[in-house]
This record gives sequence, structure tokens and C-alpha cells, in this order.
Amino acid sequence: MSRPKKGKSFPKKGKSFPKRGGGGGSDFSLDDHAFAMKIASALKSELKDRNSRAKLVAGWTGACERTVKNWILGRYAPCGRHLVVLVQHSDQVLNAILSMADRQDLLLAPKVEDLRRKVFELAAIIGPDPGA
Repeated sequence: MSRPKKGKSFPKKGKSFPKRGGGGGSDFSLDDHAFAMKIASALKSELKDRNSRAKLVAGWTGACERTVKNWILGRYAPCGRHLVVLVQHSDQVLNAILSMADRQDLLLAPKVEDLRRKVFELAAIIGPDPGA
């Protein structure tokens, strides 16, 4: 009786990977539709004052306008490379991604920088301290 050869292939126990669960997996449970809707909401919020939202986003990403309209309507979500380009241009999309990733701590950085800028503006308006 001979032993089967050990190779570098997956075991033949099915055609799919096991679902993540108790073994150190993530408890992230956002389905595709919910993800698409969150991205759509972020795009609508970012571009609410624009008449030609689809043209603008298509220009950013290189995707066709019909595809972009589907993103804005929440029918589909952008693929990875398009999502990266959207994050480069849209703070709302970045915030949505960070929120879905449960990384709200990273959302504070832009607010702190904005507050810092406003403090310097206020200091310039007030002028130097006369008692110094």
C-alpha cells in the first residue's frame, strides 16, 4: 500500500474556501448591496451640488458614465482600483471606507488639522499679545 504524494495543491474537499468564523476570522458582515449603498451615499453627499456627477466621476476614474451612474444609484460598487481613485478625490468616500472598516480614529486627523488651521487664523486676526 503506497501513500499518496504530497504536493502543493489544495485538498479536493470542495470548490470554495471555508467561511470565516471562529478561527480568527473577521466579524465583518457587510453584504455587497449594503457596501454599494454606502459608497453611493458618500458619492451623493460629496457631489450633491454638481449637475454632471457621472461625468465628473468618470473623468476621475476612467470608468464609463453608465458604470458611474450605477455606482451613484447603489446598484454596484466600484472595483478596487476605482475605489482608490475615488478616495483620492472624495473625503466622503474615504470617511465611508474608514467607517465601514471600524477605523473612526483615523477620521479625527483631518478634523484636528482643520481645527489647527482655524486656531492660527484666529491668532492672526487677534494679533500679538500686547502684554508680552
